[in-house]
Amino acid sequence: MRRRNFLQNSMLTLGALTLGKQKILKAMSVDPWKITMLTDEIGIFTERGGTIAFHFSKDGITVVDAQFPDTAQHLIDELKKRNDEPFRLLINTHHHGDHTSGNIVFKDLVKRVLAHENSLDNQKRVAIANNTEDKQLYPNQTFEENWNEDIGKEKITLYYYGAAHTNGDSITHFEQANIVHAGDLVFNRRHPFIDRSAGANIKSWMNVLDSAMKKFDNKTIFICGHSGNDYDVKGSKDMLLAFHDYLGNVLKYVGNEIKSGKTKEEILKTTEIPGSPEWGRDGIERPIDAAYEELSIS
Repeated sequence: MRRRNFLQNSMLTLGALTLGKQKILKAMSVDPWKITMLTDEIGIFTERGGTIAFHFSKDGITVVDAQFPDTAQHLIDELKKRNDEPFRLLINTHHHGDHTSGNIVFKDLVKRVLAHENSLDNQKRVAIANNTEDKQLYPNQTFEENWNEDIGKEKITLYYYGAAHTNGDSITHFEQANIVHAGDLVFNRRHPFIDRSAGANIKSWMNVLDSAMKKFDNKTIFICGHSGNDYDVKGSKDMLLAFHDYLGNVLKYVGNEIKSGKTKEEILKTTEIPGSPEWGRDGIERPIDAAYEELSIS
C-alpha cells in the first residue's frame, strides 16, 4: 500500500514538474509582436519600429509600413494564418528604415509599393549614401498631393500636406472605418526624430497637423508611428492636438533660450520641455537640436 502511494505521489510530482517546465518554455517563447484588431478588417501590428496597419478584403491585403526584414516576416506569417487572400498593396508613410527596411521581404508578394514622391527620392538618396541599394524594395507608384482607391468595401485615401517629420510624410485614411494611419507625423508622448536632412520643419509640421485636424472628425481613430512607455499607438484627435502643442512648446522654449544668449550645448542640458512634461527626458536632445538649427537659420 505504501509502495502504491509512493508511486502515485511520484507520478503526480513528475507531472507537476513537467507541466511547470512546459509553462516556463511557453513563457520563454512568447512572440515579441502584438496584433490588435480595430475592426473585423483593419488591425495594427507592433514589434520593433514604426507601427504597421493592415487591411483584409476580398480584393487582397493592404499593408501600411513594413518595419524591418525580420519583423516584416513575422507580420506576413501572422497575416497568412488569418487570411488566404494575396497581398495587394504596400504603402510607405515615409522613407525611414524602421518603416521601409522590411519592404524587401514583400518583393515576391506584392506588385505595388506606394509612397509620396519625396519619400521615394529620400529612400534612394539614403540607400545610395549607405551602399544598401541591394536591400531596398523601392516604391513603384508615387503621388503628389492625394491618391485613392476602392479596395473591397473600403476606400483608402492618401494625403500629403507638406514638410513635417520629413518632406515626404503621407497620411493614410481608411474612409469607411474612419481610421487614419498618421505614420511619424505623430509621436504619442515620445520625443521625435526630426530629419532635417530630409527636409523636416517643425513650423510646417504644426501646419500639417492643423490640416489633419481640420480634415478628420472627432470620431476618427488615429494610429501613430511611435509612443512612449505606457502610452498607446492609437488614439483620438486629442493625441494630435497634444503633439501639436508639444511641437509649439519645443519651438517656444528653444527660441527663448537662444534669445537669452544660451548655446545649444547649454540648452541641451534641460530635462523637460516646459508645458509638455509628459514627454519626459529620454531623447529630448532630438527636438532641441532640430529646433535650434531651424531657428538659427530662419
